[in-house]
Amino acid sequence: MKRFSKRAINHLNQRINSKHLQKIPEAFKNSQPGSLLKTAIMGKTADLTAVQKAITDTLKQEGKTQKDISERIGCSQSAVSRHLSGESVGRKKCGRKRCTTRRGDRTLRKIVEKNRFQTLGDLQKKWTESGVETSRATVYRRVQEVGYRCHIPQVKPLLNQKQRQKRLTWATEKQHWTVAQWSKVLFSDESNFCMSFGNQGARVWRKTGEREMPKCLKSSVKYPQSVMVWGAMSAAGVGPLCFIKGRVNAASYQEILEHFMLPSAEKLYGDEDFIFQHDLAPAHSAKTTGKCFTDHGITVLNWPANSPDLNPIENLWDIVKRKLRDARPNTLDELKAAIEASWASITSAVPQADCLHATPH
Repeated sequence: MKRFSKRAINHLNQRINSKHLQKIPEAFKNSQPGSLLKTAIMGKTADLTAVQKAITDTLKQEGKTQKDISERIGCSQSAVSRHLSGESVGRKKCGRKRCTTRRGDRTLRKIVEKNRFQTLGDLQKKWTESGVETSRATVYRRVQEVGYRCHIPQVKPLLNQKQRQKRLTWATEKQHWTVAQWSKVLFSDESNFCMSFGNQGARVWRKTGEREMPKCLKSSVKYPQSVMVWGAMSAAGVGPLCFIKGRVNAASYQEILEHFMLPSAEKLYGDEDFIFQHDLAPAHSAKTTGKCFTDHGITVLNWPANSPDLNPIENLWDIVKRKLRDARPNTLDELKAAIEASWASITSAVPQADCLHATPH
């Protein structure tokens, strides 16, 4: 077969440009019709593409027969005939008919929004009960069509209205603090490390931007300890870890402050003043603990109740736990060694300022 003439190519480009299409690719200009047959969208009975229609019109003006045109553009002669006769305009689309209606799709959306933590099987069952019988694959496609994706839910503390108000007041008071002021804070916390690193629980259906929506949150609860660890961090780095045995009461916590908090402050601040942060756990808020801070002349940062997500040290615990999921220790000794190794590597792995600005997971 012959190549397209330059006149035909120029005329084709003009037609394509006038119909909001890009110029025909360079590969088409010097290609044989046989290669165009493989490159263009193939179809036997489907309507022609915009490029195929433009080529068809050009070849028709050159006096080519419908058979020649269909061979050159790689489609059936009947498709060429429909285009030239105008029968393809307003023609119904080819392909399988949609098995659900718009009304049924709206019903599925309401089912999802009623409970974001349902499994795909639950959605299929309830949709079937509403009168729409379809496959799990169709349920999944329809849920995605309305903008929902399946994610691991963001975990947030369960707060009452009074606690919410105190958190807001605290955030308002601290919103204008500078990086230099936050750098003076020595953040501390205890964290529980388990030997099990199984699945992360139920997933939630949510749209983009709904990560913090109350319906999409999973409330965090305390669970029996495996290895409890105390640690402290600031913008200057991290202090030594303390592995806690048994329950933490006022007396044992004051020993932690004496043997681990003070050395951490000495390491990170030297002789400079600092502000100590801890939560409102009973051992932390005991009168004897308060007297301990007074005796050492240490300023304590006021802190809202049940607000671990406000503490940037949660980011470091998250880093350590992610590394433990890869290490998968088999004994408590291996677990402790892995925790210490991960903790020690944080100072070099995480930029100092990032610890204060990252969002806890």
